[in-house]
Amino acid sequence: MNERRMLPRERVLAALAHERPDRTPRDFWAEPPTMRRLFDFIGHTDRDRLLNDLGIDIRHLEAPAPPERGMEDGVYQNFWGEQYIYRPTPWGSMREDVKGALARAQSFAELEAFAWPSPDAIDRSQLPAQCDRYREYALLYGFADVWQRPSLVRGWEEMFVDMAERPDWVHFLARKFTDFYLEDYTRAAEVTRGRIDLYLLISDLGSQRGPLISPAMFREFVAPYLKDMIDRIHALGGKVLYHSCGLIARFIPDLIQLGVDVLDPIQPIGAEMQPEHLASGFGGQICFHGGIDMQELLPRGTAAQVTATADRYCEILGDRGGYILAPAHLFQPDVPPENVLAVYATRK
Repeated sequence: MNERRMLPRERVLAALAHERPDRTPRDFWAEPPTMRRLFDFIGHTDRDRLLNDLGIDIRHLEAPAPPERGMEDGVYQNFWGEQYIYRPTPWGSMREDVKGALARAQSFAELEAFAWPSPDAIDRSQLPAQCDRYREYALLYGFADVWQRPSLVRGWEEMFVDMAERPDWVHFLARKFTDFYLEDYTRAAEVTRGRIDLYLLISDLGSQRGPLISPAMFREFVAPYLKDMIDRIHALGGKVLYHSCGLIARFIPDLIQLGVDVLDPIQPIGAEMQPEHLASGFGGQICFHGGIDMQELLPRGTAAQVTATADRYCEILGDRGGYILAPAHLFQPDVPPENVLAVYATRK
Protein backbone atom coordinates (compact mmCIF):
# COMPACT_ATOMS: atom_id res chain seq x y z
CA MET A 1 0.00 0.00 0.00
CA ASN A 2 1.00 3.65 -0.17
CA GLU A 3 3.79 4.63 2.19
CA ARG A 4 2.35 8.07 2.97
CA ARG A 5 -0.18 8.05 5.81
CA MET A 6 -3.50 9.38 4.58
CA LEU A 7 -5.98 11.48 6.49
CA PRO A 8 -9.25 9.64 7.27
CA ARG A 9 -11.37 11.47 4.66
CA GLU A 10 -8.66 11.08 2.05
CA ARG A 11 -8.53 7.35 2.78
CA VAL A 12 -12.30 6.93 2.36
CA LEU A 13 -12.44 8.98 -0.84
CA ALA A 14 -9.62 6.92 -2.33
CA ALA A 15 -11.50 3.69 -1.59
CA LEU A 16 -14.71 5.13 -3.05
CA ALA A 17 -12.78 5.95 -6.23
CA HIS A 18 -11.56 2.32 -6.37
CA GLU A 19 -8.04 3.45 -5.63
CA ARG A 20 -5.88 1.63 -3.12
CA PRO A 21 -5.51 3.67 0.10
CA ASP A 22 -2.71 3.33 2.66
CA ARG A 23 -5.00 0.94 4.58
CA THR A 24 -8.63 -0.13 4.41
CA PRO A 25 -10.94 2.63 5.70
CA ARG A 26 -13.17 1.82 8.67
CA ASP A 27 -16.67 2.64 9.84
CA PHE A 28 -18.45 1.96 13.12
CA TRP A 29 -22.05 1.85 14.26
CA ALA A 30 -23.64 0.17 17.24
CA GLU A 31 -26.93 -0.06 19.09
CA PRO A 32 -27.15 2.06 22.27
CA PRO A 33 -27.09 -1.00 24.62
CA THR A 34 -23.95 -2.17 22.82
CA MET A 35 -22.33 1.18 23.46
CA ARG A 36 -23.15 0.97 27.16
CA ARG A 37 -21.60 -2.51 27.35
CA LEU A 38 -18.54 -1.37 25.42
CA PHE A 39 -18.04 1.75 27.54
CA ASP A 40 -18.24 -0.36 30.70
CA PHE A 41 -15.52 -2.57 29.27
CA ILE A 42 -13.11 0.18 28.18
CA GLY A 43 -13.67 2.33 31.27
CA HIS A 44 -14.81 5.62 29.75
CA THR A 45 -17.77 7.09 27.83
CA ASP A 46 -15.96 9.32 25.32
CA ARG A 47 -17.26 8.24 21.90
CA ASP A 48 -14.76 10.32 19.92
CA ARG A 49 -11.89 8.89 21.91
CA LEU A 50 -13.15 5.36 21.21
CA LEU A 51 -13.49 6.00 17.48
CA ASN A 52 -10.04 7.54 17.33
CA ASP A 53 -8.54 4.58 19.19
CA LEU A 54 -10.16 2.20 16.69
CA GLY A 55 -8.96 4.19 13.68
CA ILE A 56 -12.49 4.92 12.42
CA ASP A 57 -12.43 7.10 9.30
CA ILE A 58 -16.10 8.10 9.04
CA ARG A 59 -18.20 10.25 11.33
CA HIS A 60 -21.99 10.02 11.34
CA LEU A 61 -23.65 13.43 11.50
CA GLU A 62 -26.62 13.88 13.80
CA ALA A 63 -29.77 15.89 13.05
CA PRO A 64 -32.44 15.14 15.66
CA ALA A 65 -35.98 14.20 14.63
CA PRO A 66 -39.09 14.89 16.76
CA PRO A 67 -39.31 12.75 19.91
CA GLU A 68 -41.33 9.55 19.95
CA ARG A 69 -44.54 9.42 21.91
CA GLY A 70 -45.99 6.71 24.09
CA MET A 71 -49.17 4.94 23.03
CA GLU A 72 -51.19 2.24 24.81
CA ASP A 73 -49.83 -1.12 26.01
CA GLY A 74 -46.21 -0.02 25.99
CA VAL A 75 -46.21 0.85 22.28
CA TYR A 76 -44.31 3.89 21.03
CA GLN A 77 -44.76 5.83 17.79
CA ASN A 78 -42.25 8.01 15.97
CA PHE A 79 -42.94 11.01 13.78
CA TRP A 80 -43.46 8.81 10.70
CA GLY A 81 -46.05 6.57 12.34
CA GLU A 82 -43.78 3.58 12.82
CA GLN A 83 -44.81 1.76 15.99
CA TYR A 84 -42.69 -0.45 18.23
CA ILE A 85 -42.08 -1.78 21.70
CA TYR A 86 -38.86 -2.01 23.69
CA ARG A 87 -37.50 -5.42 24.72
CA PRO A 88 -35.10 -5.53 27.68
CA THR A 89 -31.52 -6.79 27.39
CA PRO A 90 -28.92 -6.92 30.18
CA TRP A 91 -27.42 -3.71 28.76
CA GLY A 92 -30.55 -1.74 27.92
CA SER A 93 -33.73 -1.98 25.86
CA MET A 94 -33.91 -2.72 22.13
CA ARG A 95 -36.61 -1.65 19.70
CA GLU A 96 -38.91 -4.31 18.21
CA ASP A 97 -41.28 -3.18 15.47
CA VAL A 98 -45.02 -3.87 15.45
CA LYS A 99 -47.60 -2.88 12.85
CA GLY A 100 -47.60 0.85 12.24
CA ALA A 101 -50.16 3.63 12.36
CA LEU A 102 -51.72 2.87 8.96
CA ALA A 103 -52.01 -0.91 9.30
CA ARG A 104 -55.78 -0.65 9.77
CA ALA A 105 -56.39 1.82 6.94
CA GLN A 106 -59.32 0.77 4.77
CA SER A 107 -59.37 3.60 2.26
CA PHE A 108 -56.97 5.72 0.25
CA ALA A 109 -58.48 8.77 1.95
CA GLU A 110 -57.09 7.53 5.27
CA LEU A 111 -53.57 7.54 3.81
CA GLU A 112 -54.06 11.06 2.51
CA ALA A 113 -55.47 12.30 5.83
CA PHE A 114 -52.58 11.01 7.93
CA ALA A 115 -50.46 13.68 9.67
CA TRP A 116 -47.43 13.37 7.41
CA PRO A 117 -44.30 15.10 8.71
CA SER A 118 -42.63 18.07 7.09
CA PRO A 119 -38.87 18.28 6.44
CA ASP A 120 -39.01 21.22 8.85
CA ALA A 121 -39.25 18.62 11.64
CA ILE A 122 -35.54 17.74 11.36
CA ASP A 123 -33.17 19.92 13.40
CA ARG A 124 -30.13 20.51 11.17
CA SER A 125 -28.83 23.48 13.13
CA GLN A 126 -25.81 21.65 14.56
CA LEU A 127 -24.60 20.17 11.28
CA PRO A 128 -22.15 22.98 10.43
CA ALA A 129 -20.49 22.67 13.85
CA GLN A 130 -20.20 18.91 13.44
CA CYS A 131 -18.61 19.37 10.01
CA ASP A 132 -16.08 21.74 11.51
CA ARG A 133 -15.35 19.38 14.40
CA TYR A 134 -14.78 16.41 12.09
CA ARG A 135 -13.12 18.22 9.21
CA GLU A 136 -10.47 15.49 8.76
CA TYR A 137 -13.05 12.70 8.49
CA ALA A 138 -15.43 11.47 5.82
CA LEU A 139 -18.97 12.47 6.79
CA LEU A 140 -22.12 10.37 6.54
CA TYR A 141 -25.61 11.84 6.83
CA GLY A 142 -29.16 10.68 7.01
CA PHE A 143 -31.59 7.81 7.35
CA ALA A 144 -33.62 7.96 4.14
CA ASP A 145 -35.89 5.00 3.44
CA VAL A 146 -38.28 4.85 0.51
CA TRP A 147 -39.86 1.39 0.86
CA GLN A 148 -39.06 -0.45 4.08
CA ARG A 149 -40.14 2.30 6.47
CA PRO A 150 -43.35 2.89 4.50
CA SER A 151 -43.90 -0.85 4.90
CA LEU A 152 -43.44 -0.55 8.66
CA VAL A 153 -45.99 2.27 8.84
CA ARG A 154 -48.44 0.31 6.72
CA GLY A 155 -47.55 -3.13 8.14
CA TRP A 156 -45.49 -5.66 6.17
CA GLU A 157 -48.38 -8.01 5.37
CA GLU A 158 -50.60 -5.11 4.37
CA MET A 159 -47.89 -3.65 2.12
CA PHE A 160 -47.37 -6.95 0.31
CA VAL A 161 -51.13 -7.20 -0.33
CA ASP A 162 -51.18 -3.58 -1.49
CA MET A 163 -48.47 -4.27 -4.07
CA ALA A 164 -50.72 -6.90 -5.63
CA GLU A 165 -54.14 -5.31 -5.15
CA ARG A 166 -53.70 -1.58 -4.46
CA PRO A 167 -50.50 -0.44 -6.22
CA ASP A 168 -51.56 3.20 -6.02
CA TRP A 169 -51.37 2.95 -2.20
CA VAL A 170 -47.76 1.74 -2.37
CA HIS A 171 -46.75 4.49 -4.76
CA PHE A 172 -48.43 7.08 -2.54
CA LEU A 173 -46.51 5.93 0.53
CA ALA A 174 -43.18 5.62 -1.27
CA ARG A 175 -43.60 9.09 -2.78
CA LYS A 176 -44.36 10.62 0.64
CA PHE A 177 -41.10 9.30 2.07
CA THR A 178 -39.07 10.06 -1.05
CA ASP A 179 -40.19 13.68 -1.27
CA PHE A 180 -39.44 14.19 2.41
CA TYR A 181 -35.89 12.88 2.11
CA LEU A 182 -35.18 14.64 -1.17
CA GLU A 183 -35.80 17.88 0.67
CA ASP A 184 -34.05 16.76 3.86
CA TYR A 185 -30.87 15.84 2.00
CA THR A 186 -30.97 19.03 -0.08
CA ARG A 187 -31.24 21.17 3.06
CA ALA A 188 -28.46 19.21 4.77
CA ALA A 189 -26.17 19.76 1.80
CA GLU A 190 -26.99 23.46 1.74
CA VAL A 191 -26.38 24.06 5.44
CA THR A 192 -23.07 22.14 5.31
CA ARG A 193 -22.03 23.78 2.01
CA GLY A 194 -21.66 20.45 0.25
CA ARG A 195 -19.30 18.95 2.83
CA ILE A 196 -21.19 15.64 3.25
CA ASP A 197 -19.43 12.73 1.52
CA LEU A 198 -21.94 9.88 1.97
CA TYR A 199 -25.72 9.86 2.25
CA LEU A 200 -27.47 6.81 3.69
CA LEU A 201 -30.30 5.24 1.68
CA ILE A 202 -32.17 2.28 3.18
CA SER A 203 -34.67 -0.34 2.11
CA ASP A 204 -34.24 -3.99 3.05
CA LEU A 205 -34.84 -6.19 0.01
CA GLY A 206 -33.88 -9.61 1.33
CA SER A 207 -34.51 -12.19 3.99
CA GLN A 208 -32.17 -14.93 5.18
CA ARG A 209 -33.39 -17.17 2.36
CA GLY A 210 -33.72 -14.80 -0.57
CA PRO A 211 -35.43 -11.67 -1.91
CA LEU A 212 -38.51 -10.30 -0.17
CA ILE A 213 -40.03 -9.26 -3.51
CA SER A 214 -39.63 -10.22 -7.15
CA PRO A 215 -37.36 -8.28 -9.50
CA ALA A 216 -40.48 -7.05 -11.30
CA MET A 217 -41.98 -5.65 -8.09
CA PHE A 218 -38.63 -4.14 -7.16
CA ARG A 219 -38.51 -2.33 -10.49
CA GLU A 220 -42.08 -1.10 -10.13
CA PHE A 221 -42.30 -0.12 -6.47
CA VAL A 222 -38.75 0.50 -5.22
CA ALA A 223 -36.35 1.32 -8.05
CA PRO A 224 -38.02 4.56 -9.25
CA TYR A 225 -37.83 6.07 -5.77
CA LEU A 226 -34.27 4.86 -5.22
CA LYS A 227 -33.38 6.47 -8.54
CA ASP A 228 -34.86 9.80 -7.47
CA MET A 229 -32.81 9.72 -4.27
CA ILE A 230 -29.62 8.55 -5.97
CA ASP A 231 -29.82 11.25 -8.64
CA ARG A 232 -30.39 13.94 -6.01
CA ILE A 233 -27.51 12.72 -3.83
CA HIS A 234 -25.17 12.74 -6.81
CA ALA A 235 -26.37 16.23 -7.76
CA LEU A 236 -25.51 17.35 -4.23
CA GLY A 237 -21.95 16.07 -4.70
CA GLY A 238 -22.32 13.02 -2.46
CA LYS A 239 -22.02 9.26 -2.76
CA VAL A 240 -24.86 6.81 -2.01
CA LEU A 241 -24.39 4.27 0.79
CA TYR A 242 -27.26 1.86 0.20
CA HIS A 243 -28.28 -0.46 3.03
CA SER A 244 -30.13 -3.73 2.57
CA CYS A 245 -29.86 -6.79 4.76
CA GLY A 246 -30.42 -10.30 3.50
CA LEU A 247 -29.60 -12.45 0.51
CA ILE A 248 -29.79 -9.75 -2.18
CA ALA A 249 -27.19 -10.76 -4.77
CA ARG A 250 -29.97 -10.89 -7.37
CA PHE A 251 -30.53 -7.14 -6.97
CA ILE A 252 -26.91 -6.01 -7.15
CA PRO A 253 -26.85 -5.51 -10.95
CA ASP A 254 -29.98 -3.36 -10.68
CA LEU A 255 -28.48 -1.34 -7.84
CA ILE A 256 -25.33 -0.75 -9.88
CA GLN A 257 -27.42 0.37 -12.85
CA LEU A 258 -29.39 2.75 -10.61
CA GLY A 259 -26.13 4.36 -9.52
CA VAL A 260 -25.55 3.04 -5.99
CA ASP A 261 -21.96 3.76 -5.00
CA VAL A 262 -21.56 1.65 -1.84
CA LEU A 263 -23.50 -1.48 -0.80
CA ASP A 264 -24.01 -2.20 2.90
CA PRO A 265 -24.02 -4.46 4.92
CA ILE A 266 -23.23 -7.42 2.59
CA GLN A 267 -24.67 -9.86 5.12
CA PRO A 268 -22.63 -13.08 4.63
CA ILE A 269 -25.44 -15.58 4.13
CA GLY A 270 -25.06 -18.01 1.26
CA ALA A 271 -22.27 -18.34 -1.26
CA GLU A 272 -23.53 -15.39 -3.32
CA MET A 273 -22.89 -12.93 -0.48
CA GLN A 274 -19.37 -14.11 0.36
CA PRO A 275 -16.57 -11.64 -0.36
CA GLU A 276 -14.95 -13.87 -2.99
CA HIS A 277 -18.15 -13.96 -5.04
CA LEU A 278 -18.80 -10.24 -4.62
CA ALA A 279 -15.26 -9.35 -5.65
CA SER A 280 -15.28 -11.58 -8.73
CA GLY A 281 -18.77 -10.58 -9.83
CA PHE A 282 -18.91 -6.89 -9.01
CA GLY A 283 -15.43 -5.67 -8.07
CA GLY A 284 -14.70 -2.28 -9.60
CA GLN A 285 -18.40 -1.67 -10.33
CA ILE A 286 -19.57 -0.88 -6.79
CA CYS A 287 -17.92 -0.40 -3.39
CA PHE A 288 -18.72 -2.57 -0.39
CA HIS A 289 -19.24 -1.70 3.28
CA GLY A 290 -19.53 -4.20 6.15
CA GLY A 291 -19.63 -7.97 5.91
CA ILE A 292 -18.27 -9.03 9.32
CA ASP A 293 -20.85 -11.58 10.42
CA MET A 294 -23.17 -10.41 13.18
CA GLN A 295 -25.10 -13.65 13.66
CA GLU A 296 -22.47 -16.24 14.53
CA LEU A 297 -18.92 -14.90 14.33
CA LEU A 298 -19.19 -11.70 16.34
CA PRO A 299 -21.36 -13.00 19.22
CA ARG A 300 -19.78 -16.48 19.47
CA GLY A 301 -16.37 -16.44 17.80
CA THR A 302 -13.01 -15.72 19.38
CA ALA A 303 -11.26 -12.39 19.01
CA ALA A 304 -8.61 -14.09 16.87
CA GLN A 305 -11.29 -15.45 14.53
CA VAL A 306 -12.90 -12.01 14.24
CA THR A 307 -9.60 -10.34 13.33
CA ALA A 308 -8.78 -13.08 10.84
CA THR A 309 -12.16 -12.51 9.14
CA ALA A 310 -11.57 -8.76 9.04
CA ASP A 311 -8.19 -9.46 7.42
CA ARG A 312 -9.91 -11.65 4.83
CA TYR A 313 -12.47 -9.02 3.89
CA CYS A 314 -9.83 -6.29 3.64
CA GLU A 315 -7.65 -8.48 1.43
CA ILE A 316 -10.39 -9.72 -0.89
CA LEU A 317 -12.67 -6.68 -1.20
CA GLY A 318 -10.16 -3.94 -0.43
CA ASP A 319 -7.19 -5.13 -2.46
CA ARG A 320 -7.78 -2.42 -5.08
CA GLY A 321 -9.84 -0.05 -2.98
CA GLY A 322 -13.61 -0.26 -3.00
CA TYR A 323 -14.17 -1.55 0.55
CA ILE A 324 -14.92 -0.01 3.95
CA LEU A 325 -14.48 -2.29 6.96
CA ALA A 326 -17.56 -2.51 9.20
CA PRO A 327 -19.88 -5.10 10.77
CA ALA A 328 -22.72 -6.72 8.82
CA HIS A 329 -25.20 -4.59 10.79
CA LEU A 330 -24.97 -2.29 13.80
CA PHE A 331 -23.02 -4.03 16.56
CA GLN A 332 -25.64 -5.82 18.67
CA PRO A 333 -25.65 -6.09 22.50
CA ASP A 334 -24.78 -9.80 22.49
CA VAL A 335 -21.38 -9.11 20.88
CA PRO A 336 -18.62 -9.27 23.52
CA PRO A 337 -16.67 -6.00 23.70
CA GLU A 338 -13.47 -7.92 22.96
CA ASN A 339 -14.92 -8.91 19.59
CA VAL A 340 -15.98 -5.37 18.75
CA LEU A 341 -12.40 -4.24 19.30
CA ALA A 342 -11.06 -7.25 17.40
CA VAL A 343 -12.74 -6.14 14.16
CA TYR A 344 -10.40 -3.17 14.10
CA ALA A 345 -7.26 -5.02 15.21
CA THR A 346 -6.51 -5.82 11.57
CA ARG A 347 -3.41 -4.23 10.04
CA LYS A 348 -4.79 -4.45 6.50
